[in-house]
Amino acid sequence: MVIYNPKDWWKLIFNFHKSDTFRMMWPGILGVAVYTGIVAFLENEIFHASFKNTTAIHSLVGFVLSLLLVFRTNTAYERWWEGRKLWGSFVNNSRNLALKLNSLELDPDIKHTFKLLLTNYVYAAKESLRGKLHLKNLGFNERYPIEYYESHHHIPSRIMQAIYTEVNHLLKLKILSPEQILFINNELQSFSDNMGACERIKNTPIPYSYSLFLKKVIFLYIFTMPIGFVREFGYWAMPIVALIFYIFASIELLAEEIEDPFGTEPNDLPTDQIYAIIKRDVHDILE
Repeated sequence: MVIYNPKDWWKLIFNFHKSDTFRMMWPGILGVAVYTGIVAFLENEIFHASFKNTTAIHSLVGFVLSLLLVFRTNTAYERWWEGRKLWGSFVNNSRNLALKLNSLELDPDIKHTFKLLLTNYVYAAKESLRGKLHLKNLGFNERYPIEYYESHHHIPSRIMQAIYTEVNHLLKLKILSPEQILFINNELQSFSDNMGACERIKNTPIPYSYSLFLKKVIFLYIFTMPIGFVREFGYWAMPIVALIFYIFASIELLAEEIEDPFGTEPNDLPTDQIYAIIKRDVHDILE
């Protein structure tokens, strides 16, 4: 995630970060400008054609397209923001669970096991949402070596199973009472709830038909625009059409980037930093 000062206008205007849509789209912008120039030459110099009222038609279509793009970006941002709230819940619930476990005055070995499993769960959640979880990067001990995880597809659930196993073991040994189990149950359940909600965002993209229709409308809108604009603006239609293409296509591109917020792109959620915060706080509390 890019950290920046939103009040620094001039730096933001003239800074071309790698996540800037202009850097990603400049070949397309140049291509649209060249295409517009070709249309202007053919229409004005070769065929001497004259199309009337096409700008009015494009104004109406542009209004509808703007509404579609607003809905598209709002939907994408809602997914991004929901993901951020879920990972904020991971932070809060990890701290609360660690504080509650620490208040129970458990043996150091038991604390170490919970500390290991809690940080493993958040790490596994982060990496599984990215689709590149490597078991060797987890923490292990005698009770839960790497073999404990190898035969399972959903590692976060396997880790949560281990946490519940530890809690049940403490209950059988009467180290924890049923009342104390209820004391920590909400935090335990919230981990699985948050993971399921993140997977829902990850595995449920914007409907294919909507995305396909929007891209086709943008394409037709931009590639028919020079036909009417070159009569009124001449070769000045080249930068005008290129600018309009940059604006509309950038909005769609931004929505595509933020609708899946769990990756490693510049505008994705800072899950690596959030994991580091959780690991630090859990280790501090359960030391």
